[in-house]
Formats: sequence, C-alpha cells, structure tokens
Amino acid sequence: MSSFPSHIQGLDSAAPQLPDQAVHLAVGMFDGVHLGHRAVLEAAVVSARRTGGVAAALTFDPHPSRLLHPDRAVQLIQPVDIKVDRMLRAGLDAVITQTFTREFAAVEAEHFLAELKSALPRLQSVYVGENWRFGRGRKGDIALLNELGRDSGLRVFSAPRVNLDGIPISSTRIRAALVEGDLELVNALLGYTYRSRSTVIAGRRLGRTLGFPTLNLPWVPECRPKYGVYAVKVGGAGQDATWEGVANYGVRPTVETEIAPDPQLEVHLFEDPPFATGADLVVDWCSFLRSEKRFRTIEELRDQITMDRGAARRWFEG
Repeated sequence: MSSFPSHIQGLDSAAPQLPDQAVHLAVGMFDGVHLGHRAVLEAAVVSARRTGGVAAALTFDPHPSRLLHPDRAVQLIQPVDIKVDRMLRAGLDAVITQTFTREFAAVEAEHFLAELKSALPRLQSVYVGENWRFGRGRKGDIALLNELGRDSGLRVFSAPRVNLDGIPISSTRIRAALVEGDLELVNALLGYTYRSRSTVIAGRRLGRTLGFPTLNLPWVPECRPKYGVYAVKVGGAGQDATWEGVANYGVRPTVETEIAPDPQLEVHLFEDPPFATGADLVVDWCSFLRSEKRFRTIEELRDQITMDRGAARRWFEG
C-alpha cells in the first residue's frame, strides 16, 4: 500500500502529497470510467511501472457544463467517489480531483500545460483521449497539446477512441443506454457492472408484509436509470457484491401517496442478508427486467414480485 493519499483534493495541493518520482498524468473528466477512458488511464500506468514513476490522473468536479452551461448541464453517470474508486482499480497510484471554477476555466489553452507543470514539477508525461479539448473556450486540441509538450519537454500520448459494434464508446452513449434501461449495453460499454452506493434506511415494511422483505436505499443520481425492475447483486461498502436479488428503482406508484416522491431503490435478496438500517451498501445492476408500473391491487403487486424474483433467478442461472 502506498504511503501517500490515493485521492487528492486540488491540483495545487498535489505535489507535496506525491512521492519524489516522475509523474505520468492522465487528464480528463472520465465520467463512467468506460473502456475508452481506461485505455488512457492504463497507458499512464504502463509508463509509470516501466520507469518507476507515479501513475496519477487529474479529473474535475463538477462537470464543466454545470458552471458554464447550467441550463443544459451534463447529467453525470456516477458520483465522484465511485468514479475515483474505478480509476484506482485501473491501477493508478493517485487521483487528483480539481474543483472546476471560473478561474480554472479561464486558463488559456496555450498556458494549460505550463499550469500543470507548475503544479506538478515532476510531471513527465500527459495522457488524454484523442478527442479531448482543453483551455478557455475548449480551444485546445491534441495538435496544440503535442506542440506544447515539445516546447516544455513533456511527452504527450493521445489514446485512439475505442469502438463497440463499430460505434465509438462514449459517456454520452452510456447515458442514453442507461436512461433507456439497456443495462446489457451499459455494462458492455463500461467494461464492468454499473454500480450505485447508498445507505439503508428504515422503510414502511410493506415488502415484509407481502413476503418479500426489502433493503430500502434512497438514491437520486444525476443520470437516473430507467425506472423499473432489475436483477442486482449487493455487497457492503468496500466489498464485492455477491448477494443476488431483485430490485425496483422508481417512485413506487402502487403504494406511494406523495405526488412527486424521490425515487428509491428497494432490493429484495434471495437469502437473508447481514445488512441492517444504517449499512452502507453497493449495488451492482446486472440486467433490466421490466419497466415500473402501477398495479390495481396489492395482490397483483405481490404476484408480479413473485414473477420478478423468478425472472431475476433465471437471469443469474444463465
């Protein structure tokens, strides 16, 4: 285990927290940390391992669009904590999260690499995706980055886009699939199973009354998956998700009395879990089974849950 922090807040505070070794830095938003992103991250890791340097990444929070175009801000696939976890799993030694401010947005493209070098004096190489843009007004491109790299003695690597089914993998494509409930495509584009994280709260115990006790997990991400029923796996925070079950994500139209309640994830596991109110859990979303719907009676809801449980079991059995 490294003796320095794996998640560092702020570019200006990064250098004193990193070891006295060459820094190989991946730069980008990395929302979703999908297969295309990992080509960039892993290139930095390979260079660092080959030369005995530090593999790091610089990412941003919030998404630049939230500051620059709040009326059409990008809805993020995942919160910062899950994104950072996925980036570290790619082999990075450290992730630096830079708050995206108006001052940072105002840095001219021609000065961007110099700003990085000033903040990270041991910076040796920079890794980005081939379509990455940077600097004020997004005026910087790979050609400029290469030119700046040559002038400052920094090596620049741009990873080509990765395709799936002949179409480039992108965060935009993943968001669209997530909203449509196409979890098979979402997970194929990510290269791992889509994950949420939440804390169990006390519910109204309706599921237990119906014979299907649930873990109630309030969860309102920016980019919401399609409301409906999913085959899922659950685990404690920091653990692998191994407990299989079925979950409903949505506003519970059959039993909810509020006009516009926040969506909630209700998970019924096939075996009694060792989780209680207050437990921090991760949920891996494996497959979309059906859309959320309103039932005329509680009996109809119970019958449907029985069928959903069976469908989820069949999915896990392959």
